Amino acid sequence: MRSIARLFMLVLGIAFAVPAGAVVLVLGALAEPAARELLLSGGLAFLDALFTEASQGGAPELLAGSVAYGVWALTMTIVVAPPAFTALIGEVVGTRSFIWYGGACGLTTALLPWLMRSRGTLAGLAGAEGRLTALLFLSGAVAGLVYWLIAGRSAGPAPPPSPEGERGRG
Repeated sequence: MRSIARLFMLVLGIAFAVPAGAVVLVLGALAEPAARELLLSGGLAFLDALFTEASQGGAPELLAGSVAYGVWALTMTIVVAPPAFTALIGEVVGTRSFIWYGGACGLTTALLPWLMRSRGTLAGLAGAEGRLTALLFLSGAVAGLVYWLIAGRSAGPAPPPSPEGERGRG
């Protein structure tokens, strides 16, 4: 019965952690000039490609579908995977530490873009990249802490009954 309850808590915790991390990421992206510039340039490039495809007699809906799939995959990778990964490891190991859930989720989220790079090196970390990495860490940490508040504090095996409780029964 405890396994079913833990599974329910895991799903519930992730269901609240993901939107919390996404909200922090969106608000931070709107507040951070480098992120706004990145979003604007990506949006303009998409519109340019869409209009070019349409003017050449192509199928712009295929391009729009490809871009929508790419945005969905990136969102799942950055917003959903780190809290789910951290929660699963925390449940298996049985840790109840808010430092684990907040720190590991934040670190995983912040490292994902670096791990997805072709070179895989941190050489030449520019100021804007550093701020974007900090933003990703913050959104992941918020997601991990929300998970901890809902499900992480009771992770792992059930604690043994306290000796005081057994003495009071007799």
